[in-house]
Amino acid sequence: MTASSSIGRRGLMLVVSSPSGAGKTTLTRSLLDDPEVEVDLSVSVTTRTRRPSEVDGVHYHFIPTRQFEAMRESGQLLESAEVHGNFYGTPREPVERALAEGRDVLFDIDWQGTMQLYESARADVVSVFVLPPAIAELKSRLERRAQDSSEVISRRLENARVEIPQWSKYDYILVNEDLDRSYTTLKAILFAERARRDRMAGLAVFVDGLMSDLEALK
Repeated sequence: MTASSSIGRRGLMLVVSSPSGAGKTTLTRSLLDDPEVEVDLSVSVTTRTRRPSEVDGVHYHFIPTRQFEAMRESGQLLESAEVHGNFYGTPREPVERALAEGRDVLFDIDWQGTMQLYESARADVVSVFVLPPAIAELKSRLERRAQDSSEVISRRLENARVEIPQWSKYDYILVNEDLDRSYTTLKAILFAERARRDRMAGLAVFVDGLMSDLEALK
């Protein structure tokens, strides 16, 4: 066992947000699939209807509105928001346990939820906002994924009028013109934030040990 193994680290919350279609879900899934990253996904609860491609408990916990309201009122949610007419929220207990154990937690949430996380745990949050390279490209991506009706696509584009201006509240910005380049940048952000001095527990003791060993060489 080396001396550096005595240095611990509190986990962080990596929050990735964007208007629908800008690419945040693809980027976050790439992080989860990358064996070099080792990050836990925060699985939100939602009242939204499950899409055919989604698995309950993997993509979301799909719950009735009444159950969601009970969780929110009892303080079981770190954050909650209404998006596109549906409710979303982050269960508190699994996130707090992961951070205490030094594990990072990935959030694929909107700006409203991010602001609530800022209020409750700003020091633990690293936020990234993903922008599309152009609105025409955003519309094209929404249409190509063929998951929503034309009415839903129109509503998502209208909501982008509110979502895009939130960029200035985030720590980092990615303009997702090239997916591979955006992913490389996102991964670099996570690794750099893990190495921040204020996230490392036991570092002062470790450095004191180095200095004591230097003194012993005299």
